[in-house]
Amino acid sequence: MDLPVMPPVKPMLAKSVAKIPPHMHYEAKWDGFRAIVFRDGPEVELGSRTGKTLTRYFPELVESLAERLPQRCVMDGEIVIVREGRLDFDALTERIHPADSRVRTLAGTQPASFVAFDLLALDDESLTDVPLTDRRALLERALADVTAPVHLAPATTDREVAERWFEQYEGAGLDGVIAKPLDLRYRQDERAMFKIKHERTADVVVAGYRLHKSGPVVGSLLLGLYDDGGILQHVGVSAAFPMKRRAELVTELEPSRMPDVREHPWAAWADEAAHETARLPGAPSRWSGKKDLSWVPLQPDRVAEVAYDHMENGVRFRHTARFRRWRPDRTPESCTYAQLEEPVNYDLAEILGP
Repeated sequence: MDLPVMPPVKPMLAKSVAKIPPHMHYEAKWDGFRAIVFRDGPEVELGSRTGKTLTRYFPELVESLAERLPQRCVMDGEIVIVREGRLDFDALTERIHPADSRVRTLAGTQPASFVAFDLLALDDESLTDVPLTDRRALLERALADVTAPVHLAPATTDREVAERWFEQYEGAGLDGVIAKPLDLRYRQDERAMFKIKHERTADVVVAGYRLHKSGPVVGSLLLGLYDDGGILQHVGVSAAFPMKRRAELVTELEPSRMPDVREHPWAAWADEAAHETARLPGAPSRWSGKKDLSWVPLQPDRVAEVAYDHMENGVRFRHTARFRRWRPDRTPESCTYAQLEEPVNYDLAEILGP
């Protein structure tokens, strides 16, 4: 492979803002695996956000990209899997599997797609110092007749259209809106774009915590919600605290600390088979390797308000929740899935086409 932009490339990133800024280029924020695609004739390489290769995990996509992209190019985009008209992030994570036979089985039953939204090189020319508007025009020409499973990400410079996308597209599993300055050059590994994500709040049970890697302070709070059967299901974590606050939380939570996990609703957390019928804190597995996943059990008697963007398959927070405050006025039993706001469904085919 001999391209004007060579792997590894760390993709350009975005910083969070509260509102959609005016006078910019707008795209939907895709919820998949960020990927830089390198094609040089018959050679195709998929680079991840960290610079590691994703190529072996998506053989069907490598084949499709080789058939549909320009002969020599480097594109930035997102690998996604669509199921029943929505993005399915869980199906993507299943692909990162050590067994090639498993990867190829999933490639046949749950094929991936690629949504392109930037062009870093074409033929023998690097485009990283070219303004975004010009890169976008070249990308549109390069993918003018492209067919599924490769797609050109919809884009607009109309803020009202972007606001409508922000409201509608969440129903298809998308993550918000990305805003990019019109004259933006491609700046690797820099937060030069802006992301606007949905934020909601929920009252959750704090049922345990993991220690921080630096010592005996709180690393993350383990959060739960009660399902219709009265079972406390693990729905995610809250982890972003200043170091001083991490130490304070240990003291605050001490009255609720349990001597061991045997009487806890998540007592079976270390049994991988138990995860098939209940949502529990992550058990040691081939994915976690030697990572310490042990946690401190708490009596499920404390309620916290957290902010979240959206739910994954309606059962867990897709991203780390953000702690807002304790809610001593709420009972743990009142922390159910029923309080959660769900977006109106929106068929992904309306965005990408059939």
